[in-house]
Amino acid sequence: MSRQAPTLEDVAREAGVSRATVSRVVNGVRNVDPAIQEVVRQAIERTGYAPNRAARSLVTRRAETVALVVSGAGDTSDEAQAAFAARVFADPFFGRVVAGIVGHLRPRSVHPVLMFAESAGSRHEVVTYLRQGRADGALVVSSHADDPLPALLAEAGLPAVLFARPVRPVPLSYVDLAHRDGGRLAAEHLLARGCRRPATVCGPLAVAASQERLAGFRDALAHRGLPHVPVAEGGFTLDSGYAAMTRLLAEHPDVDGVFAANDIMARGVCQVLRAHGRRVPEDVAVVGFDDSSVAVSGRPLLTTVRQPVEDMAAEMARLLDEHIHGVRTEPASVVFEPELVVRESA
Repeated sequence: MSRQAPTLEDVAREAGVSRATVSRVVNGVRNVDPAIQEVVRQAIERTGYAPNRAARSLVTRRAETVALVVSGAGDTSDEAQAAFAARVFADPFFGRVVAGIVGHLRPRSVHPVLMFAESAGSRHEVVTYLRQGRADGALVVSSHADDPLPALLAEAGLPAVLFARPVRPVPLSYVDLAHRDGGRLAAEHLLARGCRRPATVCGPLAVAASQERLAGFRDALAHRGLPHVPVAEGGFTLDSGYAAMTRLLAEHPDVDGVFAANDIMARGVCQVLRAHGRRVPEDVAVVGFDDSSVAVSGRPLLTTVRQPVEDMAAEMARLLDEHIHGVRTEPASVVFEPELVVRESA
């Protein structure tokens, strides 16, 4: 016969406390003495007790899951939605976001549920899902400045935290990077190397972070007497970086330094320069952005502006946890500072 699963009563006997005390510890009630909590946790480990998540949710009135929403303002066709998902999974940035979120949630026995919200219908599904209590809140990574989801979540009064400051002010917490400072770091490094004809492959200008990185780069060069900077817009993909650098090189063959707004595009930039017989960094210095795995996955190793994505994502999860538990009732913003990481490309 199979052994019966351990119960709360088994844990209580093992710990020498009441069943009610075990229940309070299991359900995360905060008014239990830390020493007693530890005794109960040890008893849980010895007995192998596993809380019934459905029963626990009835007590805590929480689902113990959060929605990780990748949102945009895209096309509603099946092909476009499939392409949107494919781009997300292909981008190392998203993997770093997930790693940071899971690293914070896992020790708290909270699990993320991935949802896409690139159309009006899918945004409605996200709001309905949260309203039904199937997730306790949302962590939103938005890919477009015109994304209406943050406003929908705020209007519904649902707990949510955004990755990046929303273009249109909404009363939600967010975590962001000082992107303008990152663009400035890239410009100052190229100038310090002696570059006098710098250019940039910027990110999609519908994204606020791309605008900020470009503005910081331009401002720093303007302060050093370089008022005009050639710009080619990319889409944060390898192919778009390749195409943008091809245009730049055709129009400005004397370019001697390039700032690419992410590491993936910087790889495309390096490929074009190599194909045209330009050495990196001897002939053209290249600086990327993010300090992702792409920066160290090929040659030359990329000099880049580090965005601490894992730390930022963990901070998102921490803020959401405070909103869910009522520790924080007002929106908050946390802005991280970028850092220049010097390697071989510049």
